[in-house]
Amino acid sequence: MNKREWTTKKILKEIISTLILFFIISTVINYIRKPDISEDIYGYTLQDLKGSSIDFKNYKGKPLIVHFWATWCPTCKLEASNIESLSKEYNVVSIAVNSGSRDLIESFMSEHDLSYTVISDSSGALAKKFNIEAYPTTLIYDKDGVLKFTEVGYSTTVGLKARVEIIN
Repeated sequence: MNKREWTTKKILKEIISTLILFFIISTVINYIRKPDISEDIYGYTLQDLKGSSIDFKNYKGKPLIVHFWATWCPTCKLEASNIESLSKEYNVVSIAVNSGSRDLIESFMSEHDLSYTVISDSSGALAKKFNIEAYPTTLIYDKDGVLKFTEVGYSTTVGLKARVEIIN
């Protein structure tokens, strides 16, 4: 019997092959699950949890990240710190869908040390207008207000940041 020796080179090759395969599969799944969005976010003025009016027209001129999520979504909890990181550099507006009362959402934000802007879509009506069926879903608009990327499911900080930089 000839045993296969595991060298550092072979291990790295296996890891890289696995990561490439994972990337390809996740890209295909993302494409399949991508919502068909015809709704214009820039036509909305909504109120955030703090009671401030959010007029999306005011975000034109810089990229905008709109993040649909839910407090009950395990993947959203994992991704929340990524969105927090992005909110320090870019315009981020998140929409908590079917996530309970304002107090519950604020408690979630506090518990996870999150400070980005949150709009409560308590009935899911806004998500429905945007054909959002899976959470999290992240929309990335360019400075002119054109939707350039839609990410369904978990996205890394680096991946989201790269997408924003591509359109910036």
